[in-house]
Amino acid sequence: MTNERPEKPTQALPRNEAAQTVRRVTIWGLILNLLLSFVKFVFGWIGGSQALIADAVHSLSDTVTDCAVIIGSVFWNAPADPDHPYGHGRIETVVACLIGLLLGGVGFMLGYRAVVTLDHGGTSLPSWPVFVAACSSIVVKELLYRWTMREGHRVRSTALVANAWHHRSDALSSVPVAAAVLGAQVAPSWTFLDPLAAVLVSFLIMHAAWKIAWPALQQLVDRGASAKDTETIRETALSTEGVFGIHALRTRYTGAEIHVDLHLLVTANLTVREGHSIAGRVKHRILDEVEDVIDVLIHIEPYEGEANQLE
Repeated sequence: MTNERPEKPTQALPRNEAAQTVRRVTIWGLILNLLLSFVKFVFGWIGGSQALIADAVHSLSDTVTDCAVIIGSVFWNAPADPDHPYGHGRIETVVACLIGLLLGGVGFMLGYRAVVTLDHGGTSLPSWPVFVAACSSIVVKELLYRWTMREGHRVRSTALVANAWHHRSDALSSVPVAAAVLGAQVAPSWTFLDPLAAVLVSFLIMHAAWKIAWPALQQLVDRGASAKDTETIRETALSTEGVFGIHALRTRYTGAEIHVDLHLLVTANLTVREGHSIAGRVKHRILDEVEDVIDVLIHIEPYEGEANQLE
């Protein structure tokens, strides 16, 4: 059988290379986030835009998550040891979860501040420099999102993918800021548009936070692989010659990688060597055909008839 997935990390991408990619992409993101935060703060203050200043805080929060990814990648790529026999991949999941929670907190606080401003009657009229800064942020952060997401999928890094969504949320949050400037220029009396845009920004931020944190939290509580992946594993095992049934199929994530445990039912009078050979074929087929599976642990049991063919 030909393996058509050379991008699988265990076959084509060494762990240290993946870590270097994560750090390189994130360092560039950190530099750009610092520059964008400075530009948005300055233009927001000059242009009188609370929404742009809120957007600048959002970009600044990106630098915190960038640092978390850079530091965390040193630890989650460490090899397995006696205290961590499954490796350190859960550290990456924790970092992704923290990114989501931090982003959600930032979004809530910015939204609260904007609602208070609306309650007090709005703010001053935002000027064109605010529009220029917002449009620049949209372009830069969307490009950064696409690059980070592509590299995150290539190296199978959940934290890098989470950070990519953070970039996308920053790009989206600049859209209502630019729209508020255009609206206020058309109708100068509509000073409420800027804090209203800030409220919309906060909702976009919190939505992005949910998309980041929820999958990470599910992994931390040991949710297994998707129903589709689980069924593929089951069908792959059952279609292997010599296998009469399977049961006790379990999966768990370590970072972006899936560990599989299952029991195989084989002919009762096989030798140990023959049973081991069947288990080996099942293991290698699952590794080759199911994306993200990193290890398969198989227990052999004797097949005695229909009564024991458990699913």
